[in-house]
Amino acid sequence: MIREERIWLYLDDVRVPTEGNWQIVKNYDEFVAHIKLNGLESYETISLDHDLGDSAMEEYYTNVKPNYSLDYTNINEKTGMDCARFLVAESITKGIPLPQIFVHSANPIGSHNIMGYINNYLRNQRLPETCVRASVSHTYTKFLSEEERNARYKIMKRG
Repeated sequence: MIREERIWLYLDDVRVPTEGNWQIVKNYDEFVAHIKLNGLESYETISLDHDLGDSAMEEYYTNVKPNYSLDYTNINEKTGMDCARFLVAESITKGIPLPQIFVHSANPIGSHNIMGYINNYLRNQRLPETCVRASVSHTYTKFLSEEERNARYKIMKRG
């Protein structure tokens, strides 16, 4: 089921792109449902965030940022890395090449993990390693005010 106009999908729990014709999903379950509904072949570009919830953000501010270490056992919700694993599995199962994948996460270790995973898969398929970090102009979701974001991530104020 290939559409004439292919989909640009943006995964992020707090940011909203300000340019382009992105469709937005906020978590792993929405991401998987979107891909299954439309079919992997319908996507031109997918941009992934890594940290998709409170425990992931807490891990970023208490471990990644100060210690440059990421411990996935501290993260309760699924991350952008889980979405990358799903994409590769879907590509293998359906025999459909991956669309262009970008990573826009602020988490340097999480970004590296996603890019490495996708690029290793592409290399094994004898395809160019095209998964890179990208800067997508964004604003924060209208569902959270700046005060609500700061309260949600109180840990940010500790450093």
